Amino acid sequence: MAFQTYSLFVLSVIMISFGHVESRLNLLQLQNDIDKLKADFNSSHSDVADGGPIFTEKLSSWTERNEKRIILSQIISMYLKMLESTDKSKDHVRNIADELYTLKASLSDGSKKIEDLKDLTKLQMSDLKVQRKAVNELFSVLQKLGDTSSSHKRKRSQFQRLCKC
Repeated sequence: MAFQTYSLFVLSVIMISFGHVESRLNLLQLQNDIDKLKADFNSSHSDVADGGPIFTEKLSSWTERNEKRIILSQIISMYLKMLESTDKSKDHVRNIADELYTLKASLSDGSKKIEDLKDLTKLQMSDLKVQRKAVNELFSVLQKLGDTSSSHKRKRSQFQRLCKC
């Protein structure tokens, strides 16, 4: 039962976040397909609750729309990877996969950002050439960071002037 709630919640957040929900009927059809998928995976098994949720907990710390696009694009990729090993002859599996592929296409910028983050983790910061390049870029990086933080401060102060709280 908990998995059912989590999977519906995650798909709902994904679809609503990107304006993909054209009608309540679409979400209801997806819920029906997800129920069938749960039966395929025997998701009512007692071990499903062990350790808590795997996706919904991570969503709570990603608050801004652009941030959510990044994490949700990765979550969609994980669901698609999971569905690769399922029986694609079943209508409900195809329907869910089609919906996820459509959502993934609308999140292509989020996927690119994930790849950028992965590339950063692969940098060999002990390599002298990488260190030289990094030092050459340090001032530009700090400038961009300054631009970003001053823009957030400006938005906050504008809001405080407008708000009669």
